[in-house]
Amino acid sequence: MTMKDFRPRHFNWRVEDDVAVISVSRPERKNPLTFDSYAELRDTFRQLGEAGDIRAVVFGSNQGNFCSGGDVRDIIGPLMERDMKGLLAFTRMTGDLVKAMRACPQPVIAAIDGVCAGAGAMIALACDMRIGTPAARTAFLFTRVGLAGCDMGACAMLPRVIGQGRAAELLFTGRTMSAEEGERWGFFNRLVPAERLEEEAMRLARSIAAGPGFAHMMTKTMLAQEWSMSLEQAIEAEAQAQAICMQTRDFRRAYEAFIAKQAPRFAGD
Repeated sequence: MTMKDFRPRHFNWRVEDDVAVISVSRPERKNPLTFDSYAELRDTFRQLGEAGDIRAVVFGSNQGNFCSGGDVRDIIGPLMERDMKGLLAFTRMTGDLVKAMRACPQPVIAAIDGVCAGAGAMIALACDMRIGTPAARTAFLFTRVGLAGCDMGACAMLPRVIGQGRAAELLFTGRTMSAEEGERWGFFNRLVPAERLEEEAMRLARSIAAGPGFAHMMTKTMLAQEWSMSLEQAIEAEAQAQAICMQTRDFRRAYEAFIAKQAPRFAGD
């Protein structure tokens, strides 16, 4: 399946070589999510599992902001009219977006500038790596609107990234985490000037895309699955995963390139 000619209706998408670049639209409102964009993003990340022409993804910002979360007018208002069954259908759909991002085989890099709030913060958290700017402002602000901090997997994922106590503070208070805090706490891999944000994210994405794609998929899979394993289980799972990778053509290419004193050129198979 190819996605280079994919044309989504509810968010921005382009492909440069084998890197897909996504951003939320409507920058005049700091790029909020709607019912339609949630669903289309979920479906897109599911499709990426079959996309042989995409080897890395950058989830970027749009005109100075990443994503302001669910649109108050288009989502919050209509939710007031739903019964419990309808509300659960919505919350499961939002969680399905995170699950699809974690399950897609391509490494996903968030490039975060400005506002990164609510569900936008969860999209950033669901990415495999995060690059930010000094102006990045991240808030898991669910309690600020009368909801629990346990949204879209936040209570499972955020403590693993920044630690239990720091995660608890952000999820109970809904306060904004500054860019400097985020880098110090490990939420951001690094901070770069805004004018270099996309360049740095694309540089990282291209370097990953040039690597052994099947092995990267296995790394991402193990990073997720080993959350619930004992050390003994994890070591055995990694032994099996690595034995599988040793059967790939990329492993042989690396060996042959080493013997020939050349840099390997991986093909992802």
